[in-house]
Amino acid sequence: MRQAGRGAGRDAGKIGALDGFSAGAVTRQASARVTVTTPGQGFTDITEAVAAFVAQSQIRSGLVSVFCRHTSASLTIQENADPDVRTDLMTALDGLAPRHGHYVHGIEGPDDMPAHIRTLLTDSGLTVPVRDGRLGLGTWQGIYLIEHRDHGHRREIALHAVGA
Repeated sequence: MRQAGRGAGRDAGKIGALDGFSAGAVTRQASARVTVTTPGQGFTDITEAVAAFVAQSQIRSGLVSVFCRHTSASLTIQENADPDVRTDLMTALDGLAPRHGHYVHGIEGPDDMPAHIRTLLTDSGLTVPVRDGRLGLGTWQGIYLIEHRDHGHRREIALHAVGA
């Protein structure tokens, strides 16, 4: 256990004051589905589709939920400027869940079990703030569907927004 005061300021980060605070009732919600046809293993940028849904919802302040309805594909928020980042992420996933590992489950093909592991490591759902009617993403962030199977699939993404 750390002693009070001993080294507390040396490695502690600084947290600023709340900025842009707002509060109010939830008065609106919207939901929809979007189908994404993937070309096979890799990242598909779905940011524009989610942004279009938010715009159509007319929610100015709230949250948007993005949910992948599959167990061998997933979602992530990642850098959208340098495609090398996505290449390196796929290389990392290859190391964590190799395509030709010694898996028991194989009834759907040799790429299925590694796809399930990769979904476990990433995520099936995301929540993004909505501010001023726009996605509250950072400058270099995009929303991606990650196809973990070797061949293309039709993936359904459920969208739900709540706010005012």
